[in-house]
Amino acid sequence: MIRYRAYAKVNIFLKITGKRGEYHTITSRFMRLNHLFDTLWLEPKSTPEFEIRGNFDCELASNTIYKAYKYLLSHTRSQALSVLMEEYAVCVDKKIPSFAGLGGGSSDAATFLQLCNERLHLHLTINELAEIGANVGADVPFFLYGYESANVSGIGEIVERFNEPLINFEVITPPLQISTPAVYRYYRDHLYAPITFEEIQTLEATPSRDILASMNPKEANDLYPAALGCYDELSEKEGWFFSGSGSSFFKIKEH
Repeated sequence: MIRYRAYAKVNIFLKITGKRGEYHTITSRFMRLNHLFDTLWLEPKSTPEFEIRGNFDCELASNTIYKAYKYLLSHTRSQALSVLMEEYAVCVDKKIPSFAGLGGGSSDAATFLQLCNERLHLHLTINELAEIGANVGADVPFFLYGYESANVSGIGEIVERFNEPLINFEVITPPLQISTPAVYRYYRDHLYAPITFEEIQTLEATPSRDILASMNPKEANDLYPAALGCYDELSEKEGWFFSGSGSSFFKIKEH
């Protein structure tokens, strides 16, 4: 059975640019972590109910893979997709921590969409898959495009490749599950200060190594101060940058 890798990511920078209804618009540099990934594959099963096998700490209805299945089915109305999920369980070897700012759930959803598209010859383009995936989560489109590094903007739906070498990062994840909506709410209520168009342009044109060398962790990620305000048990780590809404920290690995 073919096995698919669902890679993690870090946010080199994450800046709020404004609001769109209930959502915040952002600009962010996503970089893939080649050393950290979940693995997905299918295994035959004996009961027709949708089944995910793996170490998940959420209900099936909240699982991003299940959500991706429902949106894909709604979009394609594929009988073959229904039959596939009646005959096979989705198996996940989970290595990316959950609720950690590393995009694990979004990457799993994107990888599941790719798996189904390839196995069933649905002939959906990457852009079509990204539109479907955006319903599941804001980070899903990045993982579908498969870029090593990209500028991500809007509410996550605009993904533009950034041509630079991958950086080898060390990543640590404290045993703390952070709620992304709670962090954004804290930011909106207490810290809201969107950056200017000129600042956006400068950031999006700057290589990741230069950003990490010139900005401190709180400057690089608007959600870091918000997460510290939300969670007393989250403590600063000198010299480490903060990914997404947390709780993971990263820094360049010294050889």
